[in-house]
Amino acid sequence: MDRRDFLACSGIGLGGLMLPSLFTRAIAAEELATTIDVARKKALADAGLAAARESGASYADVRIGRYLRQFVVTREDKVQNVVNTESTGVGVRVIAGGAWGFAATNNLTPDGVAGAARQAAAIALANARMQSEPVRFAAAPGFGEVSWRTPIRRNAMEVPVKEKVELLLGVNAAATNAGADFVNSTLFAVNEQKYFASTDGSYIDQDVHRIWAPMTVTAIDKASGKFRSRSGLSSPMGLGYEYFEGDPAQKFVSPNGVVNYGHSYDMVEDAVAAAKQAREKLHAPSVKPGRYDLVLDPSHTWLTIHESVGHPLELDRVLGYEANYAGTSFATLDKREQGFRYGSDEVTIFADKTQPGSLGAVAYDDEGVKCKRWDLIRDGILVDYQTIRDQAHILGKDESDGCCYADSWSTVQFQRMPNVSLAPGKDKLSVADMIKDVEDGIYIVGDGSFSIDQQRYNAQFGGQLFYEIKDGAITGMVEDVAYQIRTPEFWNACVAVCDESDYRLGGSFFDGKGQPSQVSAVSHGSSTARFNGINVINTARNLG
Repeated sequence: MDRRDFLACSGIGLGGLMLPSLFTRAIAAEELATTIDVARKKALADAGLAAARESGASYADVRIGRYLRQFVVTREDKVQNVVNTESTGVGVRVIAGGAWGFAATNNLTPDGVAGAARQAAAIALANARMQSEPVRFAAAPGFGEVSWRTPIRRNAMEVPVKEKVELLLGVNAAATNAGADFVNSTLFAVNEQKYFASTDGSYIDQDVHRIWAPMTVTAIDKASGKFRSRSGLSSPMGLGYEYFEGDPAQKFVSPNGVVNYGHSYDMVEDAVAAAKQAREKLHAPSVKPGRYDLVLDPSHTWLTIHESVGHPLELDRVLGYEANYAGTSFATLDKREQGFRYGSDEVTIFADKTQPGSLGAVAYDDEGVKCKRWDLIRDGILVDYQTIRDQAHILGKDESDGCCYADSWSTVQFQRMPNVSLAPGKDKLSVADMIKDVEDGIYIVGDGSFSIDQQRYNAQFGGQLFYEIKDGAITGMVEDVAYQIRTPEFWNACVAVCDESDYRLGGSFFDGKGQPSQVSAVSHGSSTARFNGINVINTARNLG
């Protein structure tokens, strides 16, 4: 990102958010809907594949990408920033001499793509001289000419900026009128137009859409100077602008009246609730540390799944490839061979890149593998990891799991987490039914700050809203809650999961990994789940 684009995006101001690393140019909103003709993309891809073969490649793939992103950022009654970005080009990856080579270009001509292919082959042959063993690449069928599109009803890129600004400023006004002192709201829209071709015989055209509208609402006690915030309870989704229609069927109301959302989001309603709840938090008693039974809403559980299951079961992390940047994993290969008990019998966790509405939903990954669903943990037992084509042989597999992704045409694809989710319980169980059996517990809604060690074993998690449960009833809000876990102990403490009627997706819009760093988007679904005997600490600071 050059200095001008960095300054354009710096007003976003979301702590801990990893923004995409490459913005070629800022563009006008009316340009965003433009696409590259499929016939032209095929001709460019064929030029690259032919040049790669002629240069000695035994395998090659060409990815032609147009990446569109829009950020609308507001605070109270002000628009802080509107940024439209575009990045377009071609990446060519080859195996030559048994080694990988990669090159990229934004020269969208047959000669330009062929030149990148020749460069990739030369890099591969140079790498081959230093490689200890050749790449072992799992077979994949050629699918011919196929296409897939996120099933959206309204393309967010085509919605006028004026309409988006009006939505966000209306949200801010509603929160202010409900008692908020400060409100920040943002709308992110992403469109990845991706064309993949390979020497396997695949020509795959995919049009991927994602959307997210985070907000933070803050209330201040002016007498004491104390303040509390509540973030929005929306989930980033693989949907279009129809996400904001506020379908009543997609509202999930907890036993104490907290409203959460599924595939549709009433942002104004959530802003009003956030203002009231932020003010309620100002007067909530601080939690007494100790062991509690936790009832975790899906708006919270997604992050725990992401950090304590999704990341440690990435095979490259297990093998130590991520050790320098993001750590390793306690879930080593020998544990799968031993039938390691990762969780209780209630815990089945599956990977699925085809879930409708999910952030990771595609039909094919970025090395031409058809996506699927498979179990990672079945009835509490570790049974599998996440793989791509050059990793499959390590687990004795004949095919990849379809977990390859690159965040740009100019970055090489590598193993990224698919959607990883906790399966709903098999027996009919509502949230109210779950809570009525809890004697001494805490009900947690929304994700908060967290920390986790380099092996994904020891961690602690906060949240947005915390409610005390006494003798089967929610008695009121508490504050300053975080719980501590050791990953296998925590998942073995899972005693119940609500049925599929409560199942919802949460997720990460900008999940970072790799060096140079890349971002991806991934969802994690669950129903409300109960974990018994979890250690809760008080996070309040005594300033003397």
